[in-house]
Amino acid sequence: MTTIIGGGIAGIALAGALARAQDKVTLFEQQSAGSTGGGAFLFLDQRGHDALTGLGLDRDALHAASHPVHGLDYTNSAGTHSSRMGQGHRFWLRRNLIGVLTEFLDGSGAEVLAGAAVTDVTLDGGAAVVHRGGETTAIDSLLIGADGIDSVVRAGLEPQRRPTYAGDVVLYGMTTAGLELPTPPDVLHFYAEIPELGGLGSTFGHVWSRAENTTALWFLRIPRPPLDADDLGFRPVGEWADTVLEAAPSNREILETLLALTDSVHVSNARDVPLEGAAAPSTPVLLVGDSDHAITPAAGVGARDALEDALAVYEAVRSANSPADAMAARRGQILADREQARRAIPRPRP
Repeated sequence: MTTIIGGGIAGIALAGALARAQDKVTLFEQQSAGSTGGGAFLFLDQRGHDALTGLGLDRDALHAASHPVHGLDYTNSAGTHSSRMGQGHRFWLRRNLIGVLTEFLDGSGAEVLAGAAVTDVTLDGGAAVVHRGGETTAIDSLLIGADGIDSVVRAGLEPQRRPTYAGDVVLYGMTTAGLELPTPPDVLHFYAEIPELGGLGSTFGHVWSRAENTTALWFLRIPRPPLDADDLGFRPVGEWADTVLEAAPSNREILETLLALTDSVHVSNARDVPLEGAAAPSTPVLLVGDSDHAITPAAGVGARDALEDALAVYEAVRSANSPADAMAARRGQILADREQARRAIPRPRP
């Protein structure tokens, strides 16, 4: 039997996969079924989609609900430019990915207990004790914490390992209609303002397509102090329009076009959950995804990492191997990936 706390991307995918493989699964989720949460959209590369199909999702269904990205393009205000072909990248509206995963879960036989928050998880000998809705439940089998960056499970196990502000406020925008821009379509474009050259150090990204009924998606990372909770979430675009234009002066014309067709933006404080000093993975309680190793959206791999965690735990449970060993190996892979990405960051020309 497996108990999963958190009905986000990793939690739903893992619950559906294990239940379809005849494991008894209970999923605790605070919000009502089908809630999307988080940013408006995300990108997954081939590894992320391979993890989804490894968990049992149908590739054709995944492609029908997402849109291909054929290339990635990077430019900065110092003149550095690089580009490469997409590596199986597709962009997703978050609600569409959650919808596909929810359908996968609904047909799995997993028990879903939604609508009340898990407020604490403690250990009592060899069992985990879940505190939810004024009740406590002792669980003497595997419990997975997949409850996101503000994980209650992690807070119960490792209270010293808290999220840290990564230095940027992130805005996600989506136009209300399709449009044409002066950049190549179906390419994920990044443009970085170099602070030493007078910019704010912001990074602007966007993708658009000529495909019918496809809106343009854009985001902006702005280095600044974190925002108060009341200023986060979906906000009217007018509250941020002037700040957006000031933060990304090199792309003012494109941003004016995008802002004119955007009603609201999703605003968040970029945060990390450090792996440094983390307790070694051990049963009966494991952390996966953002609960264990959240990384700023600037890295663009948070969803992929979470899905690969889910796949690793799924394969360990199904083969009667150690899920804790699987997550220890995943941490090693994640740290190696991050080091490789750090070394690959383009540097300004002298």
